[in-house]
Parts: sequence; structure tokens; C-alpha cells
Amino acid sequence: MSKVSFLAFCVEMYAEHKGLSSPEVYALFTRSGLLDLLKTDYADLHGMSFEYLNQFFDKYLEGECSYSTAPQ
Repeated sequence: MSKVSFLAFCVEMYAEHKGLSSPEVYALFTRSGLLDLLKTDYADLHGMSFEYLNQFFDKYLEGECSYSTAPQ
């Protein structure tokens, strides 16, 4: 999966998870720095399940974890 496809997948998946629109999630990911993290850590994250990623996104956006303390 390319980086662009992965980013789109994450935005769409999280939008569905939270009942938000894709543009709202894209803006949220951009504001929080999560979009940049997804780009820089693509190699580590792209193989994770969508359940894991949603859990990580929730905790990251709530300020409960950074990438180094993401749920295992």
C-alpha cells in the first residue's frame, strides 16, 4: 500500500469509526500532528490492523499517548 493510500485509508476508517466526515477527520489529523506522524512512521504503522489504529488514534487525539507509548 502506498503512503497516499494508507493516509486515505486511515482518514476514511477513522471517519467511519467516529461518525465524522472525511474532511473533518483530515483537518483533525492535520491540526493534531497525527497526519505527519502517519507519513513519517508509515513503515511501522501500515501493517497494523484497523482496530489497533483506531485505538491508537483515539488515545493519541485524547493526549493519552504518543507514538512511543501506543497500545501494544
